[in-house]
Amino acid sequence: MPLFDYAGFDANGRKVNGSVEGAGRRAVLAKLREEGIYATEVKETNGGSKGLLGGFSRQKVAVDELAMATRQIAVLLSAGLTLDETLATVGGQVENVHFARALALSREAVIQGESLHVALSRHPRIFSDLFVNMIQVGESSGTLELTLERLADFLEDQAKLRGRILAAITYPLLMAVVGGSVLIFLVAFVVPKITRMIEDLGQALPLPTRLLIGVSHFLSSYGWVLLILLTIGFVLLTRYLRTSEGQLRRDTIALKLPLFGRLNTQVASARLTRTLATLLQSGMPMLKALEIARQLVGNRVLQRALAETSMAVREGEGLAEPLRRSKLLPAMVTQMIAVGEKSGELETMLLRVADTYEQQVDMAINRLLSLLEPLMILIMGSAVGFIVMAILLPIFEASQGMK
Repeated sequence: MPLFDYAGFDANGRKVNGSVEGAGRRAVLAKLREEGIYATEVKETNGGSKGLLGGFSRQKVAVDELAMATRQIAVLLSAGLTLDETLATVGGQVENVHFARALALSREAVIQGESLHVALSRHPRIFSDLFVNMIQVGESSGTLELTLERLADFLEDQAKLRGRILAAITYPLLMAVVGGSVLIFLVAFVVPKITRMIEDLGQALPLPTRLLIGVSHFLSSYGWVLLILLTIGFVLLTRYLRTSEGQLRRDTIALKLPLFGRLNTQVASARLTRTLATLLQSGMPMLKALEIARQLVGNRVLQRALAETSMAVREGEGLAEPLRRSKLLPAMVTQMIAVGEKSGELETMLLRVADTYEQQVDMAINRLLSLLEPLMILIMGSAVGFIVMAILLPIFEASQGMK
């Protein structure tokens, strides 16, 4: 949904401002009135979710940047600075303009008497529900500095995990794109010139050469049609994946893919257990922690399983048994959770599981890379070898005939 900036007054007559998502200006005004805010100005920002790239809005803040700012706030508060001084100091150091603006607006709200978590909640594209709820728990328990340190640890771990995954897939993707582009260029533009010379020899051509000539003629004549069809297919697939059914189908396949399915499960297990451990350590109730973790797990199938787990916990069950019934998480996860529930050290066990699966993700990525790199080299080498063989075979046969 689009993001709107607003300015106005609260029920006590104090000036307030911030950002809020809404379907339109009227919907935003109605939402603000429900919160007791009387807006004098509402305008849509440029960071709204529009088109296919809406999810990559410029108002998003990188996880590592958010983690660094959170760590700085915790350190400054521990050093004795007031909250408004801390927000002013950190806001003046961040490079992201939208992040700096959000911190400045939050500082103004804090000076006017609002709680920090309320001020931050007005910027949902920057501060997630997990972030806001943990700040709320820290404020209510008087342990804001400790909560911020735990939150910074959590964000840094998430940034490291994401960075390892991105670094692992960048090289194979780059190699596939570059190699594929070179092959298409060879077949579409270079090979036709050479095959004309071969056809002029007037002899029967071997099968590899005929196949190469057929592919080359097809790409030369109908390559633009293929490009249009691929573009249309990509757009339709993207639109389908934006629907609830499409996302559920995509996430189901992601957990069952050969090689990658297990990796996706390990990543989800690490993210889920670390999120739950961080929230529970901060004093958040189990049901609230499950709801926030469900939103952050990033897989619709797992989200549905966590919703069923929340219902079971609400009815008096423990955490381990409903997760075990879902059969989506590895057995080690549910076993460790069960041990943690029995021993009263659930948070510790969840952190151990998270550490274990993050290490397994590292090892799995290294194994995949050790397989993918030679496999891609073999595929590219085979394709180039086929082209060279298809070109040289008729030339070799012609030279043999001349002898």
